[in-house]
Amino acid sequence: MQFRLNRVSLLVAATAAIFASSSAFAVDADAAKSLAKDNDCFKCHAVNKTKKGPSYQKIAAKYKGKEAEGFEKMKKNITTGPKVKLEDGTEEEHKIINTKNEAEIKNLMEWILSQ
Repeated sequence: MQFRLNRVSLLVAATAAIFASSSAFAVDADAAKSLAKDNDCFKCHAVNKTKKGPSYQKIAAKYKGKEAEGFEKMKKNITTGPKVKLEDGTEEEHKIINTKNEAEIKNLMEWILSQ
């Protein structure tokens, strides 16, 4: 009985930790959209349709279950400006985002992956 009670307690504690951590890192959608707008991200991307670049929904779907890979790829694109392949097959340098604030960058990436 003691072992069963400990397993239940552990499960409850783990669940509580997950909810606490997800609410502590809640995405600020308004701030993410504002940062994207200020940096002309919507010139090439849209939330739900393909433009010059993939939609944010397409990016989120691509990295579903592989969020760490998505964060790494997005961070590289928005902070170093590498050449990226566009939807029409051409290539150009990705625009570098105009902030060094890691929290703002993380929030933007989390917002994109939440689409």
